[in-house]
Amino acid sequence: MDLKIIKKIDPKMAGLIEKEEKRQQETLTLIASENYPSKAVREALSSIFVAKYAEGRPYKRYYAGQEFIDKMETLVEERAREVFGLDSKVWAVNVQPLSGTPANYAVWRGLLKLGDKIMSLHLPHGGHLSHGSPASLVGKDFKIVNYFLDKNGWLNYDEVEKLAEKEKPNLIIAGYSAYPRIVDFKRFGEIAKKIGAYFVADIAHIAGLIAGKVHPSPFPYADVVTTTTHKTLRGPRGAIIFCKRELEKKIFPIVFPGIQGGPHEHSICAIGVALKEVMSQKFKRYARQIVKNTKALAAELKRYDFNLISGGSDNHLVLIDLRNKNISGKPAQERLEQAGIVINRNTIPTIPVDVPRQSPFDPLGMRLGTPALTTRGMKEKEMRKIAFWINEVISKPKSIPRVKQEIRKLCQKYPIP
Repeated sequence: MDLKIIKKIDPKMAGLIEKEEKRQQETLTLIASENYPSKAVREALSSIFVAKYAEGRPYKRYYAGQEFIDKMETLVEERAREVFGLDSKVWAVNVQPLSGTPANYAVWRGLLKLGDKIMSLHLPHGGHLSHGSPASLVGKDFKIVNYFLDKNGWLNYDEVEKLAEKEKPNLIIAGYSAYPRIVDFKRFGEIAKKIGAYFVADIAHIAGLIAGKVHPSPFPYADVVTTTTHKTLRGPRGAIIFCKRELEKKIFPIVFPGIQGGPHEHSICAIGVALKEVMSQKFKRYARQIVKNTKALAAELKRYDFNLISGGSDNHLVLIDLRNKNISGKPAQERLEQAGIVINRNTIPTIPVDVPRQSPFDPLGMRLGTPALTTRGMKEKEMRKIAFWINEVISKPKSIPRVKQEIRKLCQKYPIP
């Protein structure tokens, strides 16, 4: 980015950009949903495509001047299929949703009638707002039935099947924002097929791991797959809907003209560049390293007596129950940020419900993720050091100034790309 140009026009905004870049360079981003796109992706995001309206689908637009927009968007769709090994005769792709929640809402409104039943993981157990929280439009427009993790923090597929047979939902969702284990998409597909429900996999968090072949794919079993593009895929903010061809006419009109106007073609262009990077062997090594780093972080945290939900991790994130540390999520998050460790407070599963209802503003746990640090080039050795710092800060607040200085030194060795 050429800040000189921005400084000339808007020095205040340029100053905020510089401060945010400095903050990120000097701190450790352990928020599981954040990552750093490459310079090429960021350059594409600022391309001339930012200046073009393109309402409609490729080659069926409502504006003139679409020759290269259509070619570009079609190329991105083709790359999305290639990344996940999909047949264009079977799978339709829409890269226009502005983000994950609009993409999901378009799917629900396309496949269901208002008041139909959706079955999804309870939000405090690791689900997502767009899967039916009462605070979202999804929770208001549809009847939501929740399944839960077991007492050890694992999905219990037998219980999911029993609930599905009892409730007969119209649609079942497998997709999570805070579940640290491998998901058995095949079993979900079998359950949905058994009761005649749609099966939708929301892979927003793990799309890069699936593309990198370190997590099983839902595509052989799902009717629809949605994903964001900015988490483990390392693209810009955006989303993709994959659906079976026979569902295309139900879902895609909900994206446009249903809930969106013109798509953000500069973001779609940048998604295309990110998908090109995903096809490389370098990306596959990166995906493998994410899992190695998470396992190393989890193992070291357990050494310091942190209570990990499910006992560990198979993917990119770790979820921690802080109750045995005599601190809740908000003060833990604030204390760690003071030291330069940026995490997010998070609800934890509790079954049976043995505690008062958790506030999302100060829940009982915290969530850590390794994608951004892996992008910076850190490996298992650094994860073990970070676990040490987390324990120091949580258990000995007086260590914060010292830890902050040590973290700055580490960050200098691993600059943001």
